[in-house]
Amino acid sequence: MIRYTVKVGKGSCGVAAGANAVYDELEKQIPASGEAENVRLSITGCNGMCYLEPIVDLYYNENGSGAARHVMYCRADRKFAGLLVKEIARAEEKGFDPGGENGELSAYLPSREDEEFLEKQTRIALRHCGKIDPESIDEYVDADGYKALRKVLLGMTPEEVIETVKTSGLAGRGGAGFPTWFKWNAARSAKSETGRKYLICNADEGDPGAFMDRAVIESDPHNLIEGMLIGAYAIGASEAVVYVRAEYPLAIVRLKKAIAQAEEAGYLGDNILGSGFSCRLRIKEGAGAFVCGEETALIESLEGQRGMPRLKPPFPAQKGYWQQPSNINNVETFANVPWILLNGGEAFAAMGTEDSKGTKVFALTGKIRRGGLVEVPMGKTLRDVIFGIGGGIRDGRKFKAVQMGGPSGGCIPEELLDTVIDYKKLAATGAIMGSGGMVVMDDSTCMVEMARFFLDFTTKESCGKCVHCRLGTKRMLEILTRIVNGEGKDGDVELLEELCRTIKDGALCGLGQTAPNPVLTTIRYFRNEYDAHIKEKSCPAHACRALVGYAIDPDKCRGCTMCARKCPTGAIAGRVKEAHVIDAGKCIKCGSCFDSCRFGAVVRK
Repeated sequence: MIRYTVKVGKGSCGVAAGANAVYDELEKQIPASGEAENVRLSITGCNGMCYLEPIVDLYYNENGSGAARHVMYCRADRKFAGLLVKEIARAEEKGFDPGGENGELSAYLPSREDEEFLEKQTRIALRHCGKIDPESIDEYVDADGYKALRKVLLGMTPEEVIETVKTSGLAGRGGAGFPTWFKWNAARSAKSETGRKYLICNADEGDPGAFMDRAVIESDPHNLIEGMLIGAYAIGASEAVVYVRAEYPLAIVRLKKAIAQAEEAGYLGDNILGSGFSCRLRIKEGAGAFVCGEETALIESLEGQRGMPRLKPPFPAQKGYWQQPSNINNVETFANVPWILLNGGEAFAAMGTEDSKGTKVFALTGKIRRGGLVEVPMGKTLRDVIFGIGGGIRDGRKFKAVQMGGPSGGCIPEELLDTVIDYKKLAATGAIMGSGGMVVMDDSTCMVEMARFFLDFTTKESCGKCVHCRLGTKRMLEILTRIVNGEGKDGDVELLEELCRTIKDGALCGLGQTAPNPVLTTIRYFRNEYDAHIKEKSCPAHACRALVGYAIDPDKCRGCTMCARKCPTGAIAGRVKEAHVIDAGKCIKCGSCFDSCRFGAVVRK
């Protein structure tokens, strides 16, 4: 009888941290211990605690009855695998000890603060992530999977489905925050000359620092399929497509496997569950163009064309994929749908704010102590997420800003940390909710350089169709590059602001219309840094190489030679136990000397 179930977290973050080696070691040691009949080894996806990977979950029931106990182990390695198997074997006589008989396993247990990372969240879109095996349809069904689909197909009309989604207040989680029910209703009401309609999932997650969609597909692919099938039934579509970037190979493999399992089980294909409703689902692998996150550019790419936005109207609901009525939502939007249909629209609407209902998933990254995936009800503050869940800034540094919405978003400063997570409230700061990227920055970050970084990204990702975006972003990038290189001029900030307004008003699609946001918000909240770069030729954060110099204070230098040994260009000279000096002509301003000095003798100027 299986008494112990060991699940290794094998999302991309877990695999990158060494989960495969842990799994292989467990797979080898469990049979060798003679416990193969008592232990089941399987996998799960990412539970959101990416900073603790590899994660191993143990479920056990020593008495053979009652609820299984759960223990989570973090930062697992090959040694852990041996210790766990040894403890399981020993437990036959003395009972299982989560910390190990000699306390060796306790080193792999999460801290109380780590446990709060999950406890402070409310999970709907991520409810199965890190719990079930993403490659097992049986585990998904056991977790009430496809129950909502059965309820919809065998007992609800499409109009009732749309009304339930309307009651929930679910808005598109891809960035625009447009009411989901409205898009579904528009596509359902549209007339198709061929009788065909299409439902499309936008999984072209391109924001730097965002990985919500990838994690959902890798960890819970059947939830996406179920949500899409409900959406397809609501709008009357018989064909559905997941447009996913090819850089997500693990997500694609698991989604393909889930599609095959769903077809075999009768949840996908012809006459689903005997309801008379039929729908096929396929995957389109995108080449990773950021502009294809815009729905009409995505449609162009689906049709085999270069990804470039179309003029609207007509909207995709009237003329979309192959000029037929189409609906597009992103992964997180569809991931909420089964829960809403199973629990009712009122239950979802009970969470959040007046203008923003339900929960939102964020990818918490950057200079944060506990980075990973976070799902919280709308109405929480940025402070709640960054400090309450993320644990604040790592290395004891000071919080400076958080970038919301990726290249299309803006930088929110410390004084606005109590801003409520709500579409309108965030927009008022100059940022946007976006798909959920939340990049945290500390006081070592130069905000001018940050704006330049995002402009560099959007300039390269512009499809070039409209002049404002193609040339305007390039001009802005040139100005920002001059500024961080110490070549800024009076009037540059005003010129940037003028270009921002022109691009926002004239760009054809969301990429160009939102590209100025990082520049506008950094000017708005960190104007002093622009002035320092331009007028004083200095970088307050000491991050821009062209504006930073290094020197050694002879009164503090102990002559330990550490800085000289770390210098890649041999720019530091001096004898042992004597003050060293830096040759400015050889110095490349890499900062190795500053980072390596233990006595504070190296100073930046």
